[in-house]
Amino acid sequence: MKKIYSFLLLALTLQFLQAQEKANEIKLNIGNTIAIASVEFGYERFFDDHQSIEAMILINDRFNYKTEGDDRNFNTTSYKIGYNYYFGEELPGSGLYVNPFLKLRNGEFEEEVLLTGSSGTVTKTTDMSSLAIGLGLGYEWNFNNTFVIGPFVNLGRNFSEEVKDRFSAIEFNAGLNIGYRF
Repeated sequence: MKKIYSFLLLALTLQFLQAQEKANEIKLNIGNTIAIASVEFGYERFFDDHQSIEAMILINDRFNYKTEGDDRNFNTTSYKIGYNYYFGEELPGSGLYVNPFLKLRNGEFEEEVLLTGSSGTVTKTTDMSSLAIGLGLGYEWNFNNTFVIGPFVNLGRNFSEEVKDRFSAIEFNAGLNIGYRF
């Protein structure tokens, strides 16, 4: 009799777990990892079918896809938090979405600068520490509420004079996220 009760309890528990919505997602921006060697991964927590909060970490974060070379080196890490609102109706957290966000970057950018009137160079360092506020737009395809993939674009405004003087006050970022829901 204990075996029958144990089996029924296990079956009910599995049914309950299967019926629960998948409210967590981990993701990787595979586009930027391949294109510019920037590792961007994150976690997203859904609190209903259309809304979520996300946290991202961006390692070797580049400013507006500026390239590195022998004389230019980014050593930056960024942390981004955002709110996502999904407009799709077929599956939870799918379709077109908007993403207002805050992004905190720290680190530095170094480049070799040719000295005026000589053949020598000097290393110039730019403090990349900044706060940005922005808005993103993307689309996410949801496969069986387990695997997701989708392109996105972000546009942000930096609030650092040093970064603005060296690069720009406006920052662009895009990519292709792949993710897993659980």
